[in-house]
Amino acid sequence: MTIAPTTTLGALVTERPALARELERRGLDYCCHGQRSLADAAAAAGLDPDVVAAELDAAVPAASPDDWASLPTTELVDHLEATHHRYLWTEMERLSALAAKVRDVHGGRHPELAEVASLYEALRADLEPHLLKEERVLFPVVRELENAAESPSFHCGTLRNPISVMLREHETVGDLLARLRAVTHGYRVPDDGCASYRALYAGLMELEADTHLHVHKENNVLFPRVVAREQALAAG
Repeated sequence: MTIAPTTTLGALVTERPALARELERRGLDYCCHGQRSLADAAAAAGLDPDVVAAELDAAVPAASPDDWASLPTTELVDHLEATHHRYLWTEMERLSALAAKVRDVHGGRHPELAEVASLYEALRADLEPHLLKEERVLFPVVRELENAAESPSFHCGTLRNPISVMLREHETVGDLLARLRAVTHGYRVPDDGCASYRALYAGLMELEADTHLHVHKENNVLFPRVVAREQALAAG
């Protein structure tokens, strides 16, 4: 066994990105709570840490991390915008229309669809301003920090301040995604679900997986780098 139960969930997904789905299947949150060790997270979920570690190691053999894990910080920010931000800007509008359509057609037989549509719109209402704050405020100063020869002066003071806001907003998004998964019973389409119903649940499941990985890259890779870089420049 090469996975140690003491390894954090965030480190596991950075080293083996394919483990993301295995952790999700076990209800282990690697994005918002990626700082927890596998042992602590498994125990909290009522699972045996050594068994889970062995299962994960067997399910996903060790391999080189994905390219994003070794990108320089400025390129990682570019990657986040080009990959995850672009995906969300395109997909969120499509899913809004689909959620409304499925609710209107099937809501009589499946009243939970009203809550699905409401939760999804709450998720979108949180994500859109969050993406704008990253693109217009945080990411530009991260690029400035990375290219600086000495500690810059930012209007927000230390970058730990906007990062702390992003972390809290990630928690909110994570909670909304968890509620969506619960109300849809794991995105299980009922027997009378039409093609649009299936497309909605498939789209929501994909958005959940993409957003979990997106948040992981920021919480567990980008943000710690930024804090360390700022501290190093301040120390001279």
